[in-house]
Amino acid sequence: MNLIGYLIMCLIFGTTFLAIKLGVEAGLPPFFGAGLRFFAAGLLMMLGLTALRKRSFSLLLHRETLLTGFGLTFCTFAALYWAEQYISSGLASVLSATGPAFVLLLQAGVSGIRISKLALTGTLIGTAGVALLLLPGSEGGQGRMWLIAGLVVVAGEIGYASGALLAKHAMIRLPDASPTALNAAQMMHGGWLLLLLSLLTEHNHAGITDFSQALLSLLYLTLIGSMAGHTLFYWLVSRTHPVFPTTWLYVSPFIALALGAWLYGEPLHWNAAIGSLIVLAGVLLTNWEAIRGLFQARRNAAGA
Repeated sequence: MNLIGYLIMCLIFGTTFLAIKLGVEAGLPPFFGAGLRFFAAGLLMMLGLTALRKRSFSLLLHRETLLTGFGLTFCTFAALYWAEQYISSGLASVLSATGPAFVLLLQAGVSGIRISKLALTGTLIGTAGVALLLLPGSEGGQGRMWLIAGLVVVAGEIGYASGALLAKHAMIRLPDASPTALNAAQMMHGGWLLLLLSLLTEHNHAGITDFSQALLSLLYLTLIGSMAGHTLFYWLVSRTHPVFPTTWLYVSPFIALALGAWLYGEPLHWNAAIGSLIVLAGVLLTNWEAIRGLFQARRNAAGA
């Protein structure tokens, strides 16, 4: 089940980069669109849980959910939405693949957890694949804003890595809360922070050039990207090592690059194919111990 959930999550998240790009290019203010997406998704999920009497809005009062929302949703998606005004969705997904490396580094630096040589090697190989994808000619972008946007995405992944580790901490501190409830709470916190940022920085919300495209983008990202995808992420964090679910950021370039090139005409060159294969090799090595454990558990269950 862990592996199936992981693959579905990768598929969902891989499509969200193009959906964000479509919304931004339709004129939807990036911080406003991101904030509305996450706050609405979190609110709908929390209302459903409250109706089922599984959790109440009191979960929002815990510091753990606020801090997780700040890192996992606010920092990551403020950076990503803003950057996709200047770079392609495919490149944004590739740059987002730095997330698992930051998770490993933060774990080693903050928690003192020893990183296995195999996982570290896999992370380095995956990062090398990302570097190959960024060779001149893969994107065709030039200028100061293009470079700044790329660096902003990478900086946002530090927030993502922090949020992933805080999510695991929140589950330990709040053992009675389900992964779905924690996900809903952190998305609401990240959403209102993004809306506040929009209020302070975005003053022209009348510039939407294609309302139907903006609306479809928002609905897809809210219902599928946030409610389904992020719930799967939290579920995997609760059942596996924190690094394992974050490695969707290595798999997503396959999907995002293909969709961007096929549906949106974004540039795709030879180094993208080779870099993607190297990234996949890094993913397998990074998660080899977890994957081997899954297969071992299945063999043991079959033998029993």
